[in-house]
Amino acid sequence: MQKAGPLALVALFVFALAFAFVPTGPRGEAAQVGAQLQGVRLALYPARDEGAVWTFAAGEVRSDPLTNVTQLTQLSRGERLVRGRDAAGHYTGRQTLDATLSTPELTIDAQDDLLTPRARITLVRECADLTLTGTAGRPVRIEQGTGFSAPAAVIDSPNLNGRINDLQMSFQFDLLHTSEDSNYQLAIDPTETCRDGKRVPI
Repeated sequence: MQKAGPLALVALFVFALAFAFVPTGPRGEAAQVGAQLQGVRLALYPARDEGAVWTFAAGEVRSDPLTNVTQLTQLSRGERLVRGRDAAGHYTGRQTLDATLSTPELTIDAQDDLLTPRARITLVRECADLTLTGTAGRPVRIEQGTGFSAPAAVIDSPNLNGRINDLQMSFQFDLLHTSEDSNYQLAIDPTETCRDGKRVPI
């Protein structure tokens, strides 16, 4: 299954087309529309993050064509891949694993942003593991083309460790915002480095 921004699920297209002509109820209220699939593999090509591809394996996918919102549950793994280009800027077909995402549930909104109550993200090039926690009013948010944010995060990496509150970070591991009560350390003399997605002693 593929999903191209803004939120077009190829495998759900037939369902959306079928539900587009569902009649309204006897009092004029709109009938409930949408699609539900089980045991789905999903690929998301966000329009605001050209060259990136998100892939997911989900036990259940619910899509609402009226709101352009898709909900995934029973996720086994999510991945962010970056498509390679040649010297002329054309895609080569090669893909590099950039990040992994672990979370029990996920919502893809109409802007292709990813929302979840909590998540674990690994940035492969930095060997950085981030445990992100949201709140009822402010979930963990992965914004396409920008990065991710969360009310609270615990980071474990060769160069940065600790707890960060009100985190905003880019996919390139740049800290965009933190609150003053955060407690983290930058390694001045790191004992490890990241090589091919693995920590190795310096």
